[in-house]
Amino acid sequence: MIKKFLILTMALTMMACQDKQTCEDYIGKADVKLESDLLSPEVLWKMGRVSDVQVSPDGKKALYGVSYYSVEQNASNREIFLLDIASATSQALTHSPKGEYQATWSKDGKHIYYLASNDGSMQLWRMQADGSKASCLTAYEGGIDAYLFSPDESKLLFVSQVPYGKTTAELYPDLPKSSGLVINDVMYKHWDEWQTSVPHPFVADFNHGALDNVKDLLEGEPYESPMKPHGGIEQLAWSPDGKTIAYTCRKKTGLEYSLSTNSDIYLYHLENGKCENLTEGMMGYDTNPLYSPSGRYIAFLSMEREGYESDKNRLMIYDGQTKQMRDYTADFDQEAGSLAWSADEKHLYFVSVWHARTHIYELSLADGKIRQISRGDYDFENALPADGCLLATRHSLSRPNEVVRVDLTNGDMQVLTQENDHIFDQLTMGKVEERWIRTTDKKDMLTWVVYPPHFDPSKKYPTLLYCQGGPQSPVSQFWSFRWNLQLMAAQGYIVVAPNRHGLPGFGQEWLEQISGDYGGQNMRDYLAAIDALSKEPFVDEDRLGCVGASYGGFSVYWLAGHHEKRFKAFIAHSGIFNLEQQYLETEELWFANWDLGGPYWDKQNAIAQRSYANSPHLFVDKWDTPILCIHGEKDFRILASQGMSAFNAAKIRGVDAQLLVFPDENHWILQPQNAILWQRTFFGWLDKYLK
Repeated sequence: MIKKFLILTMALTMMACQDKQTCEDYIGKADVKLESDLLSPEVLWKMGRVSDVQVSPDGKKALYGVSYYSVEQNASNREIFLLDIASATSQALTHSPKGEYQATWSKDGKHIYYLASNDGSMQLWRMQADGSKASCLTAYEGGIDAYLFSPDESKLLFVSQVPYGKTTAELYPDLPKSSGLVINDVMYKHWDEWQTSVPHPFVADFNHGALDNVKDLLEGEPYESPMKPHGGIEQLAWSPDGKTIAYTCRKKTGLEYSLSTNSDIYLYHLENGKCENLTEGMMGYDTNPLYSPSGRYIAFLSMEREGYESDKNRLMIYDGQTKQMRDYTADFDQEAGSLAWSADEKHLYFVSVWHARTHIYELSLADGKIRQISRGDYDFENALPADGCLLATRHSLSRPNEVVRVDLTNGDMQVLTQENDHIFDQLTMGKVEERWIRTTDKKDMLTWVVYPPHFDPSKKYPTLLYCQGGPQSPVSQFWSFRWNLQLMAAQGYIVVAPNRHGLPGFGQEWLEQISGDYGGQNMRDYLAAIDALSKEPFVDEDRLGCVGASYGGFSVYWLAGHHEKRFKAFIAHSGIFNLEQQYLETEELWFANWDLGGPYWDKQNAIAQRSYANSPHLFVDKWDTPILCIHGEKDFRILASQGMSAFNAAKIRGVDAQLLVFPDENHWILQPQNAILWQRTFFGWLDKYLK
């Protein structure tokens, strides 16, 4: 994830300058004066985006970053801020247009390290704790993607890219300008890039900023650590004595890689260069190792089953003294994420989603009991021990990230940052309501309903059914800068967002029901939700729309052939249209094998045959409703050919359709002007048919 973010920012950042006050290209906090109290796409992109909180060694202060965007420049910038926890006051430490990332504290709290661009590549920088005397420490060829200092700061663990395979120029030196790629195995593409390099962890002596005795921990191996496409520095860790590095790796390539999620935690011993596999025989994803303060324990996340990327993320702890490993969530029907040890290592903090809210939990190592700490309609991203409290980033369906202080005893919260208060003080947000709707299999389904600002129950409103992606991603208290439910409501729409079968936070049985049943119960859940809301007097059942991305896009395409004239408009972004086509086009085959049941040519596989029989492209003959198809051509998870095929099918059928293609975007839309175009096209299509 870090690598993708850094590459994007480097590509967007404009000409550098040093003086914040005089540089016209500097992108910082926007001075926003609104003419309306309704949220708009343009206002959404003026908000600062808070992330990456790091608590100081004494627990009294914290660093965090804020990203700012300029639609006019089609660019972004990121600054580092210092937060005093007791007084809830913040100050900017950096004022540069080049962007600063991954700020960390020195062990004595007197300096701050961070990454910034230097001559086109990310390098390690250092400044004093007050933001003064910034200097670049490294000039590592190829740049530094992420880093971790050893506990005594004598060594630097960092991530950098190494070539993967031979280039065409190496194969044919007389064809140096050829753009062709000679490919002999699958996994030649991943997420949004051709597989020409992989990240490796390196360790070096850190001698007054110089990197000496640089060692590639995976030297000569064609594997990746952290793992693509979204793995970051959380997949590596130092032991407290600085003698061992734990790293996450899936030591597979090509077809074997594309079929397996079997990653492991490896322990690399610096004294002798030996490496041991801590999770040998554990067949699913094992990720994110975290040493306890004494070094006795290693906590990590683990999925049990190979090939199932949405399996329950268990909280595992390895005891280095007893050599025993224990699953502390065996009787906890939720998954864990974002681990953090208490200083006395008696407790481990983590976040977990339950009933469409992601909260902070505490594990007691003494008795193995788990206690929920935070409450309310929020999603927490992390929980970091500070001076007598926890520090966390928190958001909701109605507000983006801010840093909050959480009381360890009663969960009381204090918001410490006010990054976007100057905007929200001028906005009226829609009411968010929790409803429980009965499904056709006699279960209760939590559904969020977001009402337009200034809602008048005596009026009738056009209403949108929101279909979630993943497919195993919760419809929790998420805040999105694209699929923003409050933004949809601000345009005059009621939004219905069901936590249908196949989503986490309602037990493993509810989550796993969707696998092998793409056109089944979860689709009936969608119809049950919109049918229940359609009975309300303020919902205009003649002006219903249906929208979604990824699996949500698949849902839109499927419902387009089965909705029985409920909807008057559809929008699918990066959706799967043809499941047979998807099986052969996507890069991560384990996903298709698990969720679809296997390849479409396996005629004896009843689950697979049922999956492919529900492919949306087989029901185009029933399409009768206008549809907008959106896709990015750098999307290698679901290729743009899916969206183009759906659009072509609609036009051939005589159904009004529109296609929005982004040649330079992946599964997401990341560039500011592309995002604004996306929103204008999105709402233009809905307004055309629902207003």
